[in-house]
Amino acid sequence: MLSPVPDPGVLEAGLFQRIFRNHAASVAVITVADPTPTGFTATSLVSLAAEPPLISFNISRAASSWPALKSAHYVGIHLLAEHQHDVATVFSTSGIDRFGQVRSWSRGPHRLPIIDDVAAWMVVRVHTRIPAADHVIVVGEVLDAAHRDAAPLVYHNGRYTGLAEPA
Repeated sequence: MLSPVPDPGVLEAGLFQRIFRNHAASVAVITVADPTPTGFTATSLVSLAAEPPLISFNISRAASSWPALKSAHYVGIHLLAEHQHDVATVFSTSGIDRFGQVRSWSRGPHRLPIIDDVAAWMVVRVHTRIPAADHVIVVGEVLDAAHRDAAPLVYHNGRYTGLAEPA
């Protein structure tokens, strides 16, 4: 019979942050029409299923984009190309008009803001929102998408980088 493993308790927050700071993740920008365009940078985008095509991402309930996202039926998801450091930075900066800073976008399906020159964009119907501590996990079904061959922008060790660049 196996001995029970003692519960070590909750992982120290600093260790958790250091582990995930070293975890490389693709960079996405999530947009909402709301009637004024709203958006934010995310590194939590995950492919959940192919049939039907489902994705998920996380957002803090303290985020400035949360009020628009909590009632949105559709979102735009953009996978940034490695040359789009500036776009990622703009959409991760608080207190600015993000769409005023990024000029190359237009309205797409469901009036969603679609950013130009990205590696891929998707139109997603929000399926469910799951509370998780101070965040919400958003699950959605991909309805439409476009993709082009482009190296991805990656977030690693506290900075945006490309796969070919030294991390």
